[in-house]
Amino acid sequence: MRTLLRLAPALVLAAPALAQAPHHTPPVASPTPEADPVLAGLLAEALGKHPDVQRAEATVRMDQERIPQAGVLPDPTLSLGLQNDGFNGIQVGKMETSFYSVAFTQPFPWPGKRGLRKEVAAAGVSVSEATRSRVQMSLEADVRRGYAALLLVRGQKELLAQQTIFLEQAERLARTRYEVGQGSQGDLLRAQLELTRLKQATWALEAEERTTLAALNRLRQHDPADPIPTTAALADLPEPASLTPEQVEARSPELAGARANVRQTEKLVELAKLDRRPDFAVTAGIMPRGSLDPMWQVGLSISLPIYGRSKQQRAIAEHEHHRLGQGAEVESVRTLLRQRTEERAIQIETLRRTRDLYREGLLVQSEATFKAALAQYEAGRAPFLGALEALNGWVGDQGAYLQTLAQLQAQHIALGEAALGATPPITGGALASASLSAGAAAPTASTSAAKVPGQAQDSGPAAMKM
Repeated sequence: MRTLLRLAPALVLAAPALAQAPHHTPPVASPTPEADPVLAGLLAEALGKHPDVQRAEATVRMDQERIPQAGVLPDPTLSLGLQNDGFNGIQVGKMETSFYSVAFTQPFPWPGKRGLRKEVAAAGVSVSEATRSRVQMSLEADVRRGYAALLLVRGQKELLAQQTIFLEQAERLARTRYEVGQGSQGDLLRAQLELTRLKQATWALEAEERTTLAALNRLRQHDPADPIPTTAALADLPEPASLTPEQVEARSPELAGARANVRQTEKLVELAKLDRRPDFAVTAGIMPRGSLDPMWQVGLSISLPIYGRSKQQRAIAEHEHHRLGQGAEVESVRTLLRQRTEERAIQIETLRRTRDLYREGLLVQSEATFKAALAQYEAGRAPFLGALEALNGWVGDQGAYLQTLAQLQAQHIALGEAALGATPPITGGALASASLSAGAAAPTASTSAAKVPGQAQDSGPAAMKM
């Protein structure tokens, strides 16, 4: 009986350690890249080493090299020739109409064509820059999601470790009560069953942690098994300020790319109209005649766009139709982006309220319920199952609180990413025991998207076409 009295107060005194004062979480820090040095390092490595970023950067530089090319005059032509009288021998210097010829021809496009071609090439650079921005933003979002998922899994592992401590103490208490005739064998067996279930859950979380690590290491071009030490908890991640629809539109690479496509097509229309004007070519040459005085020539050639109805006019119509299509693309992207922004704003507001409810009410009440159940079991006024369910409900509420924090981060990340597709959730492993269903379930924005960071997501029907 003395052992029983020593163990029961230990459970009650240790109980507050399980909650880790979630309702006393410090205020959310401002969203700065330096807020978490581990996350900042992961982002720097991923953005500096990932081959997709390097490929996008190379594409931008390649398109930039096209701008000066587009504004250069066409290559000149050097013509060498021989005009000779008769077939009996070279008559240069003997006959006035026999001579060598050296001619130089320089084409000149109609004024304005070269400038328009440079503007078309510059618009192409804007398109490739938008693609590069999308690659960088998506990669950054994948790293942030992967890091939050890693913190979530490790937070869940801490919960299981704490639950294991309490269940081991409860198992010793049930054994002591059974030995002194105050408890039943069923209580002891139930405590042992829950401990076995926790082992299974721990193994599953360890596997989930390794999977998340491998995905994060792939993003930063490291070996899949490389460790990533973390000191922060999921609640320590800063919550960025919500973005307005106008700010999201300003960040959207798809919208910027669609607008650049419109500008490029408008310049192509102007260029097609100028193609109805003729181009020129100036030729200058000299004809040496040996001992006779040399001859020279100067000429001007003009192209004749006589097939304008079937060629130039058709090109203008082609680009006009393309411009209309690109304009519709801009509106489609803007509409979808507004929808996604509104969806995420609603989810953020709901998740914030749910988070505050956990901090200020649910976790406090769950902790009080657990303490009361332990005290009643200690006094012999409540069954062991009631205390066990209260413990599992407490752990379940804490797990749901972590999921709420993770989904709030997921919504903010997708909002900052200006993603056109559905918001990918940040999910961890299962806390496992069937009795944990007593804990509240965290609301999530989506349960069907993949949880592996870095996996491609559906970008919607209006995704940028590059």
